[in-house]
Amino acid sequence: MVSGADRELTEAAYSPEPEIRKPLLLLRSMFADLMASRELAWRLIVRDIKARYRQAFLGFVWAFLPPVATTLVFVFLNRNGIISVGDTDIPYPAFVMIGTLLWQLFADSLTAPLTMITGSKSMLTRINFPREALILAGIGQTLFDFTVRLLLFAAVVAYFRLSLPLTALLAPLGILAIIGLGLMIGILITPLGVLYTDISRSLPILTGFWMLLTPVVYPPANEGVLGFLARYNPISPLIVTTRAWLTSGASDYLAPFLLVAVLTLVLLMLGWLIFRISLPHLISRIGT
Repeated sequence: MVSGADRELTEAAYSPEPEIRKPLLLLRSMFADLMASRELAWRLIVRDIKARYRQAFLGFVWAFLPPVATTLVFVFLNRNGIISVGDTDIPYPAFVMIGTLLWQLFADSLTAPLTMITGSKSMLTRINFPREALILAGIGQTLFDFTVRLLLFAAVVAYFRLSLPLTALLAPLGILAIIGLGLMIGILITPLGVLYTDISRSLPILTGFWMLLTPVVYPPANEGVLGFLARYNPISPLIVTTRAWLTSGASDYLAPFLLVAVLTLVLLMLGWLIFRISLPHLISRIGT
């Protein structure tokens, strides 16, 4: 027997009337599809992870290479006096490695929605399924890669004999905030990315440049251009605070961290709404 709520959602799903005209039903339908997409998302995660590493000779080593390569480059530049980053609370190689791991988490979260949608175009045009499954699958793959890379964090802690402060228990909140910010930006740019391949091609360049403007491999400055960017670059307080929680304890960027986290949550809901409304039109464009 179908309940009244289920009947309303079914009617809304097959009604020619735009969903946005019934906001309450739209929200209920969004969350219902999110819950219904969990099993499919899990299958997509397992499928894509197996496919990604099946034909790779180095296998899971590829998950470690980006942060390791970035760390080695900046440690080399700093030790040879080519760049000067100032004093850090922990040994510089550990400082760079932790910052790079957090940045890579952000970059992966940002690119995940567009990567999943563009990689599933044939499935989108042929099968009717909750589209939220693709977003969940992208998040799952990002978390999988980050979990693998935590071995690097453990190695850094052991090699440099770092003592984790009690605030390390707050690090999962920072990790969730970093994922949320990346996901929010990724969802917002996905509609344009589906229509124009320039978006996906330019993302590696843009994120690489963005990293240099973020206190990932250097401490946050208090003045000048870098100080301005540390204050108004949205990812800066998330990375700086999370790294501080893992290494030195309290962070001076807690208030900006909370502000960015709250705004991220609000804009993430807005991005999800835009994604939900625009995707059917994008699929029709893909199919033509």
